[in-house]
Amino acid sequence: MSGLTEANLKKLAGARSFERGLGYLDAVSGVEVGDGWVTATVHGTERYEAELTLDGPEGLVGECDCPFGLEGNFCKHLVALGLRVLTQGEGLPRQREAARERAQGLDGWLSALSKDELLAVLRELIGEDRQLWRRLELRAASVRGDLAAVRARIRDLLDAGPFAQYGYVEYADARAYADQAGQAVSAIRALTGSGRAADAITLAREAMRLLAEAVESVDDSDGWLGQIGADLADAHLEACRAARPDPEELARWLVGHALGDLDDGLTDIDPLDYEDALGEAGMAVLRKSAVAAWRGNRRGWAEKYLMERLAKAGSDVDTVIAVHAADLTPNGHTHLIIARELDTAQRCDEALTWAERGIRESRDLSTIDTALVDYLCYRYTRADRLSDAVTLRREHFGARRSLLAYQQLRAAAQAADRWPAERDEALDLLRADAGRQQGWYGGPVLIDALLDDKDVDAAWQAATRTGVPDRQWLVLADQTRDGRPADALGVYLRLAEPLTKQTGNSVYKQLVALLLNIRDCYHRLGTDGEFVAYVAALRTAQKRKRNLMRLMEEHGL
Repeated sequence: MSGLTEANLKKLAGARSFERGLGYLDAVSGVEVGDGWVTATVHGTERYEAELTLDGPEGLVGECDCPFGLEGNFCKHLVALGLRVLTQGEGLPRQREAARERAQGLDGWLSALSKDELLAVLRELIGEDRQLWRRLELRAASVRGDLAAVRARIRDLLDAGPFAQYGYVEYADARAYADQAGQAVSAIRALTGSGRAADAITLAREAMRLLAEAVESVDDSDGWLGQIGADLADAHLEACRAARPDPEELARWLVGHALGDLDDGLTDIDPLDYEDALGEAGMAVLRKSAVAAWRGNRRGWAEKYLMERLAKAGSDVDTVIAVHAADLTPNGHTHLIIARELDTAQRCDEALTWAERGIRESRDLSTIDTALVDYLCYRYTRADRLSDAVTLRREHFGARRSLLAYQQLRAAAQAADRWPAERDEALDLLRADAGRQQGWYGGPVLIDALLDDKDVDAAWQAATRTGVPDRQWLVLADQTRDGRPADALGVYLRLAEPLTKQTGNSVYKQLVALLLNIRDCYHRLGTDGEFVAYVAALRTAQKRKRNLMRLMEEHGL
């Protein structure tokens, strides 16, 4: 895909972002056209910098520093910039040509300058631009290998103090701090590039610690520091691959980092990425250290994750199982994880045993992980153990009497050709609950189950005996209106009465919907005149509610 066209913008952004971009055309300002790029500021929730590369190797691409754009998406701001540029029509090629001529002119001028003249120009720019001065100073120290100077500069770059008010960097200043902190990453990478990778390792670790300290006092809502942390992790990995540090020391550091020595959530490092730098000796120490840490804290999340990660990388299913088995959850979720790991390893009989153990060891089936129940029933059904599937569904329904559990029991029992008997037993449980009126189950669940079975008459009778919420009375009235219009009418009239005492457009919509049903019931009963009188009285009483009156007129009421 190449070329700046409306069609390409829509393909890159998707229909939703494209439509949203249409509303940002007036928010684009400061458009600058280069030979192969266009930049601008787009004012959205904040001020964002957007740039389009017009005809690069991948065709039309864009970058924006809004949160959505930073995730690699072609955002609405880029769409707005592209559409704004397209409005220039034939002016764009002329602007690109002018930019190309300016670039060639600049290059020609610089090439003609002597060394002393170039230095004079550079010194002038450094004097005017403190950021440029700091970047060049840091690069020079990195190339010279002046570790003390680089360390001091990195500490300055990661110091959030100059951006803080009352000890805290507010959201508005967080981006500027992140931009400065990013220069520290560049300096570390420059050290690696200049043959000082060992020093880069040291400074990368120190920078991680400083960033972890700084993040506590920065509003990083947009995740700028998270990106700096990720870049630091990459710089550390690059340095380790270049320097080949002591593998045992590196392994111990990686384990310590993985177990939360920094606990910053910013520099997420996967020890397995370092396998080539660690070699066999380092990997052996890594595994040994991880095992020791896990044995010391078998329930620690970080320890479990590291052990599981290493075990999976080595296809060591037994160790993965041992890690999970050391901290089994009472709801059977861990048993299910183990069962799935064993399934993946083609050890299906063991998987079934672990899943059944999860059910057996559960203290309360009402709190069991329903995914474990589903897994076991699926396995039983595939093995033609339909009776076992029905038994498990029945026990689960008995502990958790919900409509979903009832539907699942019905499906299992129908497959085993045992539904009539199972249904009677299940409904007896719900009727007993309804009689006791125990909280969330009971009457409402009984009605839902009967309605789901299409047994509307039984549902109506049960509702009459036990009482149910208004939402269910409305469903019952809707489903019985054809055969029992008088009963349905009574429900609709009762539900409409309290709405006549309330105000608000949402209330009026509910009331009008009921009135339409009431009209239908009167018509089925052959008493249309009574409805006319009812509506007339209602209009007289509600005449001041102009929105209600308008809505009634729109529906012919």
